[in-house]
Amino acid sequence: MLPQSAADAAGIRAGDVITAIDGQPIWRFDDLVAKVGAGKGAALTLDLWRPAEEGNGGSTLSVTLTPKIVDMPRPDGSFVSDFKIGLIAGAGFSPVTEGIGPVEALMGGAKQTWGAITASVSAIEHIVLGKISSCNLRGAIGIAEGSGAAAKAGAADFIWFIAMLSTAVGFLNLFPIPVLDGGHLMFHLWEGVTGKPPSDRVMSLMVSVGLALVLSLMAFGLWNDLVC
Repeated sequence: MLPQSAADAAGIRAGDVITAIDGQPIWRFDDLVAKVGAGKGAALTLDLWRPAEEGNGGSTLSVTLTPKIVDMPRPDGSFVSDFKIGLIAGAGFSPVTEGIGPVEALMGGAKQTWGAITASVSAIEHIVLGKISSCNLRGAIGIAEGSGAAAKAGAADFIWFIAMLSTAVGFLNLFPIPVLDGGHLMFHLWEGVTGKPPSDRVMSLMVSVGLALVLSLMAFGLWNDLVC
């Protein structure tokens, strides 16, 4: 189950078994996907069987949820928007895990880091062009909610979330905007090319503009947290 999804908000837990949708029995996860897609955002009632936490048996319950529009990235950098409830099919077995060496781990980490950076650039481009919702840009409240949901999902999910968040924030910090590290690098580059630093007046003006941009971005993210 994905954090901050319709299923998460409805209280569905990992291990719950969906037995029916709107009173119609289902037998495969594909049936659920088809029903959500055909509903075009209409509310759905799911009948669940929840295993008992201790001992044998379990309980049945029903939850009603409304799918949310989710912008999903594609391998080519584009996005596709569709209604999702945030559930992932469970497996009837535990996958085998295999330890890897430091070289493989470094290469895997570099690959995921590059993927996070390219996805961030693509998302910003699509938001600016109006191809996906600006609600994909979240602020401090959204980050806190995502962190809590990831921590609830387990240590591995929480560590992965923090790593991706650190990558995105670090990449944003390299933007050539005064008051960010990227802005300082821009000033050093200017001094290296011209042989002298920008004047105090220019420096003060650019820092003020950069601070206004950063504060506007933070305010926009907080606004999305409240209205999206």
